[in-house]
Formats: sequence, structure tokens, C-alpha cells
Amino acid sequence: MVEQTMATRYALVTGGTSGIGLETARGLSTHFDVVGIVGRDPKRLAEAAEDLRSEGARIETFQADFASLTEVRRLAEEIKARFDSLSVLVNNAGVWHTHRTLSKDGYEETLAVNHLAHFLLTNELKDLLVAAAPARVVNVSSSMHGRPKSIHWNDLMFEKHWAGFWVYGHSKLANVLFSNELARRWKDLGVTSNSLNPGNVRSRITRNNPFLTALHRSAIARIAIMTEVDGARTSIHVATAPELEGVTGRYFDKAKETSPHKATRNEEAARHFWEVSKELVDAAAEPWSGAARHVPATFPEGFEQSHWLGARRAARIGLPHGPISTRSLLFAAVFALVLGAVYFLLQGCVDVGRIDPARRADSRRSADCVSALEGLRETGWRNAWPLFAAPGRHLPPGPTSAGSRLAHQRDSAPPRVG
Repeated sequence: MVEQTMATRYALVTGGTSGIGLETARGLSTHFDVVGIVGRDPKRLAEAAEDLRSEGARIETFQADFASLTEVRRLAEEIKARFDSLSVLVNNAGVWHTHRTLSKDGYEETLAVNHLAHFLLTNELKDLLVAAAPARVVNVSSSMHGRPKSIHWNDLMFEKHWAGFWVYGHSKLANVLFSNELARRWKDLGVTSNSLNPGNVRSRITRNNPFLTALHRSAIARIAIMTEVDGARTSIHVATAPELEGVTGRYFDKAKETSPHKATRNEEAARHFWEVSKELVDAAAEPWSGAARHVPATFPEGFEQSHWLGARRAARIGLPHGPISTRSLLFAAVFALVLGAVYFLLQGCVDVGRIDPARRADSRRSADCVSALEGLRETGWRNAWPLFAAPGRHLPPGPTSAGSRLAHQRDSAPPRVG
């Protein structure tokens, strides 16, 4: 980046108290004089700041709940009072819900936190970014932005059909559309805007999804899923790489420029979505009754509304978006194979214990698998924790269910003779 002499250089990371956000702030602290981190929980915010300051970083903390656009406006005013410019803004905060949740403004919370809050914050900090020009806005999206074929124009808040996986992907598509439109609108102001996919990372964003949380903690995940440090590398690269000075409206994956899904290339859709987003954040500033806000269907000029004929048919059989695609079928098949592999792994552990009692007695892991399967049959996935523990990791005592007691009796019984 161009050196700004005789002036303090500031960077800001939303969702900076854990995961990719925390590691992004850590990386940016070596490039900027002061790094601000935004978080919802005051305790985690203080712990993250202490962690970063222990390494010599100058950290400013800002507390705000992105589920409230009023809080976002207050946050912007606080930032403007403490920073006189802003060289880099990393829009990183995000949520992923397992059931439909409303924000404090009555909007579907995934879209409200992942998109509307960042849309509002970025626009509120425009003067600070322009003051630091050349400045950069970095929008953290996901490879899941390609799941929806388009913005859900006929039901932006998913009032009729809701599924967490698809709603999250929809919000990530919103991130890329916003990033691209921002690049076009601010191209002459010395502020660039780019979006990125951090990769499949173990982070707290899946904390509300028990299955994904368990998967991310498994021994297999330690090989196949990226660490938070690795996940932050693309954000740090896009925010600091000298060769990206002046580069705007692009999408990055694994610290390399690549092409996003074709749904993000419709400039008219991006322009229309910007106007809709502005209307939504402006409406949130008005008095609210506390009920869910109904957002009427809205389509960009020239949009093929016939696309939604397929969506309505699909909705009757429980699909949240459009006709079944080859990619969707492939994903369903892979998901089924993974579940099958998990079941047979557990079943295999039980078979080891039943067929070879001596081996079972010598194997703590086999006993854990027996306990896990019995618990799984009795009370579901919550008692299947031994499968997801890393090899050699200290395991807590098993659950006191009938299945666990049965497994204990099998382990403590002497081998059958004859």
C-alpha cells in the first residue's frame, strides 16, 4: 500500500473477537499503526484485545450488536470520534442460524447481520475511508455464495420457505453483489472494494449447528478443514498486498484472484439490490412495532420472473430455491455418503468389541465407540461425542444412559470361555 507518512494508519475488523476475524486483526497489526476490532460480547472483546496487545499491537475495541441497525449507527459515530481516517475496513462478522430468527429491527437475522449491517457501516464510514485514500474495503463472503442462483427477490426475508444452509448462502451472495456495486460507485474516490472466500475453516460461525460443530471438531476435520490462521490469509492479502493497489471489484480465493459465481455478474441486479438495501436500512431508523417486517417482492429491471415458477414448484416439495440442479443432487449424494460412513464407523467399532472381547478390553477407543452408538440409538447425536474426539485426546466420562451402562458392563465382564 502507498505509505501515508506523518499520519496514523487505521484498520478495522468486524467480528474481530474470534476465528478468522481475530487472526485477521493479528495479521493487520503488523501493517497498521492501530487496529480496531468490533465484537458483540464485551468479555470476548476484552480477551481478544488482551491477546493482541500481548504481542505489541495497538488495539482499539468497539462493542456493537450487528442484529440492531441502531447499534451499527452508534458504532459508526464512535469510530468517527476515535479515528480520523480508515485505511482498511474488513467486513468479516457473520452468523449462521439453524432456525429462522428475527433481528432487533424485524428483519431475517442472517441477512441483517451478514449484509445490511455491513452495508450501513461501510456507507457511514465513507468519509473516513476517503480521508485515508487510497483505502480498501474487504468483504468476507464464502464459496456458498454460488448456491442460490439469484437474490431471492420475491421473498428477501424468507418468510415463506426457510433453510439455514440456503439462507446463509444467500447472504454471502449479497456480500459479493454489494462489494461489486461499491467498487463501481466509489471507483473515483480512491477506495477499492473486493470480496473473498476464506475457505472451509473451523470457526465459531457454525456454533448454532450441532452437526457442523461436531464435524469441525473431529479428527478428520483437522486434516480436511483449514485452521483460522489459514482462513485469515486471504483477507490479510487483499487488505495489504502492494500489487492490489487500485484493484477493485474482484473476487479472491486462496489469496488469488478468481471468478465468482455468474449470479454476481449481473450489474443491474447489484444496482437494484443496493437500492433495496438502502430502503431497508432507512426503514429501520423509523419507529417499529416489534413484529416481523414484511418486505414486498421486488425485481430488478429486465429480471426473468419466470425463474420463480420453478422455485414455487420446488417449494411444494420442501426445496428453498429453484429447480433441482446437478450440483444439488451431487451435494445430497455426498452428504448421504458421509452420514453412511459415520454410521458404519460406529457400527464397526461395536463389532470389534463384540467379536473380539480381548481386543475390546484393551481398547479404550472401542469402548467409547460402543458407548457412542448406544447413546446415539437412545438419545441421538448428542451422546455420540467419542467419534468426534481427536485420537489420544482426554475424553470425559461417558453419559450415564442405559446404553453407556450396557457398554460398561460389556467391558468389565470377563471373556467368555468355550
